[in-house]
Amino acid sequence: MRAAPGKSAPSVSILAILVVPVLSHLVIMFTRHVPLGLHAGLGAVAKLGFVSVSALTHWGIYASLLTVFALTLRPGREPLITAMVRRMHGLTPETTAYTRKVTIAWVLFFAAQLITSIALFCFAPLVVWSFFVNILDLPLVAAMFAVEYAVRRRVLENPPRESLAVIMRMVGEAMPRAVKPALEP
Repeated sequence: MRAAPGKSAPSVSILAILVVPVLSHLVIMFTRHVPLGLHAGLGAVAKLGFVSVSALTHWGIYASLLTVFALTLRPGREPLITAMVRRMHGLTPETTAYTRKVTIAWVLFFAAQLITSIALFCFAPLVVWSFFVNILDLPLVAAMFAVEYAVRRRVLENPPRESLAVIMRMVGEAMPRAVKPALEP
């Protein structure tokens, strides 16, 4: 019996998001004694592949998110989170100010992730960097969401409450719309 179309895709995606980074970290950790480089053999080439995929994925995601969110903070633009809240709930002066600050907080988070990752890659053992990008990444994102939610509940009189799935879908839908006008002079 086959699953209904579209029913297994989210579970496969979630599995990939959780398993691939752990697998990458395990390969990097268990091959820590293998030097990187094409001259070192097949093990080194495999390790180099996992390191490259981990680095390019992490840096690409955070550089993209940083760019998109930051571009919406330019003068005359609507911050990305403000635009999302406006579409979902409408805006009050209180939520307009708050959502701009949240967009700035996410920009700082993305920048911190990127800077930390690059610094660890350059100056720490590869296993430490791998642990940061492959194992700590999702918990840090979850912690950022949790902190923002706690602050929102404390700061706003009538805070919007959305599930993480709704928020992620809204970010996915809003990013292409945010990029086009943000890139215009």
